[in-house]
Amino acid sequence: MSNTAWENLVKKQLKTEDIYPVLTKENLEGIVVKPFYDEVQSPLVNLPKVEENTHLVARYHESLEEDVFAFLLDKNVENLLDKTIFVDNVDLAGHISPKEEDQYFSLIDVFDEKENIINDQLVKELLAKQFKRNICVDISLHQNAGAAIYQQLGIALAKTKELTEVYGEGILNKLIFRVAIGGNYFFEMAKLRAFKLVFNQLSKEYNLDEIPYIFAETSLRNKASSDHESNLIRSTLELASAMIGGADAVFSNNYLVGKTTEISEEISFKQQIVLAYESIINVFEDASNGSYLVEDITRQIAQKAWTYFIEIEENGGYLDLMKQGIIQKQIYEHAAEEQKWVEEGKIKLIGVNLYPKLQVRKSVEDLYEEKEIKGVRWAEMFE
Repeated sequence: MSNTAWENLVKKQLKTEDIYPVLTKENLEGIVVKPFYDEVQSPLVNLPKVEENTHLVARYHESLEEDVFAFLLDKNVENLLDKTIFVDNVDLAGHISPKEEDQYFSLIDVFDEKENIINDQLVKELLAKQFKRNICVDISLHQNAGAAIYQQLGIALAKTKELTEVYGEGILNKLIFRVAIGGNYFFEMAKLRAFKLVFNQLSKEYNLDEIPYIFAETSLRNKASSDHESNLIRSTLELASAMIGGADAVFSNNYLVGKTTEISEEISFKQQIVLAYESIINVFEDASNGSYLVEDITRQIAQKAWTYFIEIEENGGYLDLMKQGIIQKQIYEHAAEEQKWVEEGKIKLIGVNLYPKLQVRKSVEDLYEEKEIKGVRWAEMFE
């Protein structure tokens, strides 16, 4: 069908000659999304992953030892042979002495976001460990605090630049990026793909050709304490975005807000099992490659992220801007605008602001601090 024939059909269905205002969906990211695509400029080659298959990561429980390939640990567990281990506790990391064949990764952020410094002692201790990836750059907080996608990626690059300036470019292949995946399905796929592009571009500044190791977890920002079933659906879609977008490891945070049970932990992990082994989306190198929509969004996000990164660098770098409170203010401004969209119903949360079970109780000012980056769930306004 030609574009003109398609447009005439849509005009008939919508009963209007001016179809584009109806079909065009506004977004806070500043990304242009067309009503339809018939081509993509300069198609991308497959964007690789570090891991051939996406690691499915579960919080440790003894009942899962036989079935789970990768565990997230925040306490010591003996005799976990042939498992991939993601360490999420500073004290635990200090006691681990992995062998060369062990698959250990650190998920401990080496940036002290309160003091706005790199924890040099922690970095040196972790670099001395036989971990596959020693140094974690955590931007999950920024997503949960309401940062725009381009801000999240620009900050990840800026934090990477701070590390290379102190420890040299050799640290680039020791990094693991902890990323939170939100509910904007195609945008979040594109976020991971765009990060691969901009990280690789940064590595080429050092005459290297690196791709990032991405540990992706479900967001807390769009979860509601009163609607667990909807949380479960949201986190399933987020996991799918992460796998299709090319994450090397995925982890599902508990869909019960503020509490946990053995059953909820089991269900949270089985979300990944269904996606990986029934939908078979964890084995593709770049499953969304060739999608005109995702390719176009990927390029736009990459360009905006790189521009933001350059802006940070030209104004003194990440840590300097954090000390001045500039990064915090930029995230606050986007988060507050996003929260207003939730309040107005432009961003929809089933059971919260659409078919609501709750009423507005708090204002944007009650939830956010201009001088602090902190995680805020959208639904807190209504709880």
